[in-house]
Amino acid sequence: MGMKLLTLFGTKTMLWIMLLINIPGTIYGYYWYKSQLVETPVRFLLFVPDSPTASLFFVFVLFAFLMKKNWPLIEALAAVTLIKYGIWAVVMNIATGLTGESLTWQNYMLIASHGGMALQAVIYSPYFRIKPVHLLIASVWTIHNDIIDYVFMMHPSLSYSLMPSIHEIGYFTFWLSLFSIFIVYVTVIRNRTYKLEIKA
Repeated sequence: MGMKLLTLFGTKTMLWIMLLINIPGTIYGYYWYKSQLVETPVRFLLFVPDSPTASLFFVFVLFAFLMKKNWPLIEALAAVTLIKYGIWAVVMNIATGLTGESLTWQNYMLIASHGGMALQAVIYSPYFRIKPVHLLIASVWTIHNDIIDYVFMMHPSLSYSLMPSIHEIGYFTFWLSLFSIFIVYVTVIRNRTYKLEIKA
């Protein structure tokens, strides 16, 4: 991606556009989980709505950028979870189609929106100021969330055709968490020489 295009994402106009995309998406995400949240034990409520919480982290990151600030811990939480749950939802929706179920417009909408989640984490990676300690905390949060989802079975609702493969999905999700952590490490922490400043 060219430098001029990358710097465009750090302008005030683009940050507001990203907020106008992510705020409604976050609200819809929590709404999508409403039936599951009603049945969720209180102690697990914080860990159930995976994708909307990831985009909520990013909303806070964007607000900080508009104030020309960096909140590295929130950036780490946003980056890891956006990549993880963005890819996860794309794979699960495609897998639903491959198992023989007909995909609806909602499936395609989820594929597009969650693909965008993962992409925006990578696009904004030059603006993040994440340090190893922040990534470590985000890693603990992410792996802990996998335990809640697939040991205590609080995972997001899946199509009927995918439920027989729930243990394989849990295994895939764990390795996807490690992959997402690795991507953030490579693109943000290891790549220290390629940093951009917010122009807002």
